[in-house]
Order: sequence, then C-alpha cells, then structure tokens
Amino acid sequence: MALTYSPDPDLGKLCPDFNLPGVDGKNYSLQNFLGSPAFLVMFICNHCPYVIAIEDRLVQLGQDLKKLNVPLVAISSNNAEKYIEDSFEKMKLKSAEKKYPFTYLYDESQEVANNFGAVCTPDFFLYDQSLKLTYRGRLDDSWKDPSKVTQRELYQAVLETTAQKKISMPQTPTMGCNIKWK
Repeated sequence: MALTYSPDPDLGKLCPDFNLPGVDGKNYSLQNFLGSPAFLVMFICNHCPYVIAIEDRLVQLGQDLKKLNVPLVAISSNNAEKYIEDSFEKMKLKSAEKKYPFTYLYDESQEVANNFGAVCTPDFFLYDQSLKLTYRGRLDDSWKDPSKVTQRELYQAVLETTAQKKISMPQTPTMGCNIKWK
C-alpha cells in the first residue's frame, strides 16, 4: 500500500465521459446523470483500508445526496487480477452487503480512472450542473475516526455547488492507497 494524495484540483475542467458496467447489471455513461444540480464521482475499491474506514460515511453521503437529487457514482479501477477483493463479483457482493445507495461501476480497462486523473482510493470529483469541476478534496476532516469529524467538507461543497456558489473552504487533498495499475 502506497499512501497517495490527490493533486491540486483542475477547477473548471469538464467531466470526462465514460461507459461502464454497474453492479446492478446495467451500463452507465455520463448521459445517465445529466440535468442534476451537481454530480459526484468517487474512485473507491473494496480492499483499501482508507475506503473501509469511511465506508459508512460514504453510505450516509449517498443517502444525503439522494435527498438533494445529486447523483453519486463510485468507480473501482483497481487491477482485480492482483487484488481479487476488487473483482467485479466482489464489488457486487460488497454493494449488496453495505446497501450502497449509489451506482457502483467497474473500470476494468482503467481508462476512465486515467481520463479523470484519479490517483488514489478514495478520490472525489464534484461537478456543477455544467459538468465543470468545482471540488476535488477529502470527504471530511477525520478519515480514520468518525467520532472526530467536525466538518463534512465534501457535503458542504455539494451544498455550495447545488446553490451555484463558489466553494468557500480550502480543498484539502484526499489521501488513500494508490490505484493499483496494471
């Protein structure tokens, strides 16, 4: 496991298109998520301890974003040949077990992660209604201990983005395991 931090955000960059299979048996592209006040893409995987530490908070975030009509898409791009826990079959099991309230997609070719510039799990990309990047930073201010969270930074960024406001807080890089490239 190599600790990796997300780079400075390229704010205003357009959301790359994608076409990926979901754990629900459907294929999804960017077209499926147009017309919302914001759109959040997160790169996660099943085995990363950083993702596991925040998994319940990701479920809560998914529930909160549904109330705001903001779609949340999770993408796993890890090399499943070397990390079997990140296989598509294991993704289906994890999504069902945790009752993920978001779309979970498999990027077997890793092309989508590359197009987004994703570097770690988790890695968050928040877009406005014009699909321009407004936030790329951490989920909150305590990755390891949910009881120490004082700011839900990503959720606050979603609220500001849906209100068409500029993000008011610093965008602190997220940290996690590097994406397991082929």
